[in-house]
Amino acid sequence: MNKITLFLLFLLTSLVCFGQSPRQIFQETINETDLRKHLSYIASDELGGRDTGSEGQKKAADYITNHLIALGISPIVKNQDGKMGYEQSIELYKNGWKDSYVVINGKKKVFFNDYFPVGMINIPVEKEIETVFIGYGIQNETTNDFHKKDLKGKAVIFIENEAKNKNGKYISSNADNSDWVGSSGLKKKQKIAADLGADYIFVISLADSDQFKTLNAERKAVLSRFNRMAIEKSKTDNSTANTTLPTFIISKKMASEMLGINQKKLDAFVESPSRTLKTKKSTIKIKSERGEETVQTSNVMGFLEGTDKKDEVVIISAHYDHVGIDEKGRIYNGADDDGSGTCALLELAEAYSKAKAAGNGPRRSILFLWVTGEEKGLLGSKYYTDINPIIPLDKTVCDLNIDMIGRIDKKHETNENYVYLIGSDKLSSELHNISENVNKETINFDLDYEFNDPKDPNRFYYRSDHYNFAKNKIPVIFYFTGVHEDYHKPGDDVEKILFSKYSKITQLVFATSWELANRNDRIIVDSNKP
Repeated sequence: MNKITLFLLFLLTSLVCFGQSPRQIFQETINETDLRKHLSYIASDELGGRDTGSEGQKKAADYITNHLIALGISPIVKNQDGKMGYEQSIELYKNGWKDSYVVINGKKKVFFNDYFPVGMINIPVEKEIETVFIGYGIQNETTNDFHKKDLKGKAVIFIENEAKNKNGKYISSNADNSDWVGSSGLKKKQKIAADLGADYIFVISLADSDQFKTLNAERKAVLSRFNRMAIEKSKTDNSTANTTLPTFIISKKMASEMLGINQKKLDAFVESPSRTLKTKKSTIKIKSERGEETVQTSNVMGFLEGTDKKDEVVIISAHYDHVGIDEKGRIYNGADDDGSGTCALLELAEAYSKAKAAGNGPRRSILFLWVTGEEKGLLGSKYYTDINPIIPLDKTVCDLNIDMIGRIDKKHETNENYVYLIGSDKLSSELHNISENVNKETINFDLDYEFNDPKDPNRFYYRSDHYNFAKNKIPVIFYFTGVHEDYHKPGDDVEKILFSKYSKITQLVFATSWELANRNDRIIVDSNKP
């Protein structure tokens, strides 16, 4: 006797002996054991944090696809060869630094480790250039660090800010304040160097090694805003990225290597700048190429055809990418974000496939949609809604989106029996009422609408993939359990998932989607709340 026959026998027995409805039967097939099994792979180190376009994300896509095939869920994407498949291929464009380094005495110094740029610097071809040290780079009535220095076509090296004397006054003015400190002081130094024909500037940071690591990380985070992926090609010409003299901040260790001296000598000069610092002439090689590269990724989807209302489609979505591995080699497994949604969707697909096999398939069709690029700006869902909707948007009844449902937040430390709902009343009062009623009849969670408030400073309504459907007037519900201490950190691991709570929320999504897929009338769009 095969598994399907056994399951049908179980279903018949349940219906006869226990009076359970089909929805109850299939809702209860969603269980902690299966969710743990799926999540233990999806959020494992093997997948390397599932960064968008990475090999780990591709492994996740393969896992999802194989699960859909095993369930008998239909492919719906027509490939270039005319065959049907599960993956909607997407080419994203990533604008950022492609190849950046400084070579000193044959040794490469690491970008955003040994040094970092000031602004969006683009040096697309490796340059070999001579360096010249000019102390603090001060030029006024009492001090001229540029005197008799040939800067034309060279890389200028100077120490940040301005030195102080024994009395704690700035040397050039013997005052408490200096025009040569901070960003305004750097701009003055940059202008003088540029006027004297310099090609590059290296500013020696006085931060210790730990402080310099922090500065690197902060600068990388700030500049990464300009490196986000996009669906469209960038309109920015990277050849014009340099708006001022290309300037880099370097560590004292790197500076000592460029100057050909022991770091102790540099430290001594900083302590007593009246001394003479003898440095060696050096030639370095530099490259800091910005450009655009393509990233291949895909949305994954499976289609379960309905019965008498099959042209109307309920979409259930989750994003299956995360943020990958950091510069320290730490893996961000993203068990909650959004491994929880990814695996909930696997269980929902299985529950519906069992329902259909038992002759209780939904009246409306279901599209199970795993989107890519959420972490890069909701790109996969945007591609689906704005460029290539496999299901016409006017045939899409709603989107139930699942993103982070495996943990609890500080607000609910003493009560796990909750879930945040966002967007349920924004476009359809019917959807909101159905959601409320289904919850009362089934799981009976405390439904928290705090983040549904248009004045919510977190703006979560705009921060997950449901929003790309909502902006197209498609009703949505976003299921969410809130942000926790491991959000976008390496600690978002499987062992911290609350599987009992997690499975119940997944069951609630199933029960809600079941009602939406089987009711006589399609829900109407009757509101437009912010």
